[in-house]
Amino acid sequence: MGPVLLGLALLLRAGLGAGPLRGCSETRRALGARGLGLGPPALLSGEHLRICPQDYTCCSSDLEEQLSRQSESDFRALVEEGASFLSSTLASRHRRFEEFFRELLVTAERGLQAMFTRTYGRLYTQNARLFVGLFAELQRQQQGARLSLAEVLDELWVRLLERMLPLLNPQYQFPPAYLECVGRQAEALRPFGDVPRKLRLQVTRAFGAAQAFVQGLATGRDVVTKAAKMAPSSECLRAAMRMSYCPLCRGSPALKPCRAFCLNVMKGCLAAATALHAEWDHFLDALIQVAERLVGPFNVELAAESIGVKISEGIMYMQENGVQTSAKVFQGCGTPRPAPARSRRATQPETKRRFRTYPTEEKPTTAAGTNLDRLVIDVKEKLQLMRGFWLGLPHTLCSDGKVAADVTEEDKCWNGQARGRYLPDVTGDGLANQINNPEVEVDITRPNLLTRHHLLQLRAATSRLQGAYTGQDLDFQDTFADEDGSGSGGGERYSEDGPATGGGSSSSTVGSRPPDSRSPRRDRPIKGSRQNHHPSGSSSCAAFWRGSALLLLLPALEWLLLGQ
Repeated sequence: MGPVLLGLALLLRAGLGAGPLRGCSETRRALGARGLGLGPPALLSGEHLRICPQDYTCCSSDLEEQLSRQSESDFRALVEEGASFLSSTLASRHRRFEEFFRELLVTAERGLQAMFTRTYGRLYTQNARLFVGLFAELQRQQQGARLSLAEVLDELWVRLLERMLPLLNPQYQFPPAYLECVGRQAEALRPFGDVPRKLRLQVTRAFGAAQAFVQGLATGRDVVTKAAKMAPSSECLRAAMRMSYCPLCRGSPALKPCRAFCLNVMKGCLAAATALHAEWDHFLDALIQVAERLVGPFNVELAAESIGVKISEGIMYMQENGVQTSAKVFQGCGTPRPAPARSRRATQPETKRRFRTYPTEEKPTTAAGTNLDRLVIDVKEKLQLMRGFWLGLPHTLCSDGKVAADVTEEDKCWNGQARGRYLPDVTGDGLANQINNPEVEVDITRPNLLTRHHLLQLRAATSRLQGAYTGQDLDFQDTFADEDGSGSGGGERYSEDGPATGGGSSSSTVGSRPPDSRSPRRDRPIKGSRQNHHPSGSSSCAAFWRGSALLLLLPALEWLLLGQ
C-alpha cells in the first residue's frame, strides 16, 4: 500500500501546483468585502462546477451561480460606462443646439415685432397674428413636427397679399370670396417680386439642416444608449464569468485576467455592437458635414435674421408696384365693388405710411449669450473623437487596469485555467473575425435583430442628413424616429453625464399652435408649393405615404441586411 499512497500524494501535489490555489482565506475575505457571504471554509473538489475549471475550488455550486449573476451585472455596467462618453456628449450637445435654435427664433421674433411695430404701427399690430403664426410653425418644425417650411412661407405671402391689397386699394370692397380668388392668382401675380423665393430657399435650407442635425444628435444618443444596454448572449456571460470570477474560486481573487484573454472575451461579447462600425462612422461624417453647413452656406443665424428683412423688402416691393399688381388682380378676378366713402376716408391715412426695410444696425440680434461658431467647433471635435468607437470598445475596456492585467504581466495573469501566459491568438476586430474566437461562440452570419434595427436607424438618419446637406426641403421625419423616440425632443432625458429618469417633451407642446393663428388653407394652389415644384404632384400627403411605405418595407430591409 505504501507505493499507492505515495503516488496519490504526488498526484495531489501536482494538482495543487497546476494553479494559484493557496487555500480559501483570501477568497473568503474578498467575498466578505463584496457582501457575497464567506464561501466554503475549506477546499472542495470541483466536479460540481459548471463554468470554472473543475479542479479543487473555493466555490460551491450556489456560490458559482451567485458569482455568475454578479459577473453579468459587472459586464453590463462596464459596457455602459465605456459608452457613457458618447451618450452623455451626444445628449448634452443635442440639448445645447436645441436650446440655441429655440432661443434664436424667439430673438428673431422679438426683433421683428419691435421693428415692425415702430415702422408700421397699427398696420402691424392689426396683422401681427400672421407673423406670430409663422414663428410658431418654425418652432414646431424645429421640435420635429412634420411640415413643409416652403408651404408655410408661401401661405404667409398669400395671406400678406390678401391684407395688403385692400390697403393699397381702399376705394374697393374685398369680400372673402374675392380674396380667395386673389390667393389662387398669387403665383402668377408675383406681387412681392423675387423676395419670397429667396427667403424660401434661405429658410428651408438653413432650418431644414438645423432640424436634421438636432434629430441626428438625438438618433446617435439613442442608438448608443440602447446598443450599450444590449443583452449579452449566454456564451458571453460564461466567458465573462470565467474571466472575472474564476480566479476567485481558485483562491486568488486579486489575479487579473491576461490582456489577450480579455480582448477575446470582449470582442466576442461585443461582436454585434461592432457591426455598427461602418454605418456609425458614415453617420458621424454626415453630422459633421451638416454642422459645417450651419455656419456656412446654410447659416441658420443669418436665416433667422433675414426673415424680418425679407418680409419688409417684399412689402415695399408690392407697394411700389401696387398699381400693376392691382390691375392684374382685377383682370383675373374682376373689378371689385366700390367701397363706401366713409370706409375710403378712414383707410386712406394708413395707406400713406411708407413701408420700408430697416437699417442693418436695427436688424434682430442672434440668440443672446450663445455663439453658433463655438457650438459647431465644439461638436465637431467631439464627433471626431467618436469615430471608430465600436471597433475600439473592446480595447478600451481591456486597457483598464481594473479589468485586465497589463501587457507587461503576460506570465503573471489569469489565462482562463491557471496563472500563466495566454496562448491563443487575439482575434481581429469586427463581427466577421469572431468566427474562430476561442472564448465566445459567435454567429457571424448576421447581426441580431436589435443591431439590424440600429443599423437601419443610422442609415435613415444619415440619408436625412445628406439630404439636408444638399438643401432639400425635408418635410417629414424618419419613421424610425417616431418609433423609438430618436427625433428631436424624444427618447430618454439626459443629464450632462448621462441618462436621467423622466419623460421627454410633451407631444401637445410640439403640436400646439397659438390661438390667433389660422391653419393654412390647402384647397388652393400656393406659390412655390410642392405641387408647383414637383411635376409628379408630391405633397405633404405624399410624404405621409412615403413614410408609411418605409415602415412597411422595414422587414424587407432587415432581410436584406442578413447577408451583410
